[in-house]
Amino acid sequence: MYSEILLQLKDVAVHYGGVKALDGVDIKLDEGEVVALMGPNGAGKSTILKAMFGLAPIKRGSVLWHETKIEPITHKLSKLGIAFVPQGRRVFSSLTVEENLSMGAFNIKDKQELKRRTKEVLEIFPGLKIKLNKKSGTLSGGQQQMLALARGLMIEPKVLLLDEPSLGLSPKFVSQVFEKIREINERHKTAIMIVEHNIKSVLSIAERAYILDKGKIVAQGETEEILNSDILEKVFMGKM
Repeated sequence: MYSEILLQLKDVAVHYGGVKALDGVDIKLDEGEVVALMGPNGAGKSTILKAMFGLAPIKRGSVLWHETKIEPITHKLSKLGIAFVPQGRRVFSSLTVEENLSMGAFNIKDKQELKRRTKEVLEIFPGLKIKLNKKSGTLSGGQQQMLALARGLMIEPKVLLLDEPSLGLSPKFVSQVFEKIREINERHKTAIMIVEHNIKSVLSIAERAYILDKGKIVAQGETEEILNSDILEKVFMGKM
């Protein structure tokens, strides 16, 4: 079955000063799939997501949307249907849960449409429904992560970029977060690219994976293929 390529990086290099964060990276995300980005700290995983969302200084290479080169400007990417949920549960702590959700759909002016989207998102995150009027700063870490995910869905994204969604969460919330990510993918056919250190959890939902080391992709393949190789051990043990 043919799947359309939604988002791509072609020969992308990102430099921070004299440091090569990415060096000639080719990566793609197909319609409706879940793709994992894995590798040790400093490998360039988060930089890939930032490059795709216009948050990293691309020195060389191209970002493509539906195989057409685009200029990666964050607000324009949001309008195309690309959402980015950064690590660290960055919610607006002084705003209520409902106001945080509205911020995720900042370009929607129609109040009825905003109401419809909020209702649909809360079907996936019913735990937030009873906390709509609570300041998000009063939520637990796990609840804030759920809110960050929910806010990312308010633009009804075709692509969801997730950076370390389980970071700092208890095992109970880690499990719940990955259940929600799977549900988002299955319910809405949202294509998801996810950076995650929790290898077991991320490979349980991903179809494909890219392995990075020192700014380069050193391996890629279907999840089962990656699991049956020794590439993860080599990369994480520094034996590449």
